[in-house]
Amino acid sequence: MRTSLVGDALRAAAATRGSLTGAVFHSDHGAQYTSREFADLCAELGVRQSTGAVGASETTPSASGSTPPSNVRRSGAPGRFDGARACRLAVFRWTTRYNTRRRHSANGQQAPIAYERQSPTLTLAA
Repeated sequence: MRTSLVGDALRAAAATRGSLTGAVFHSDHGAQYTSREFADLCAELGVRQSTGAVGASETTPSASGSTPPSNVRRSGAPGRFDGARACRLAVFRWTTRYNTRRRHSANGQQAPIAYERQSPTLTLAA
């Protein structure tokens, strides 16, 4: 994956939301995420970078198309899927829950979407 591809995705998110100031971008230690170019873009957009521990599979996505990220597996999804569509649907369900409904200690035990809605400094997605 090229740094420019990740940068384009982050710029698209900023354009969609209007601002990413205060957002946290969590990733693994891939070269595109640890590059000076990406760090400069995050600083420009007001995004704080966060990385998981090296070798901590629970914090990084799987590169395999047929095996879900380890957090998905722990959530009860099967270890293998009957095709790419089934895998995409399971990962979509998991990421939707993870990004909108799971409670998080950094948000005062609120789901991210609830925290964002009550915060006067965060912009809701269009």
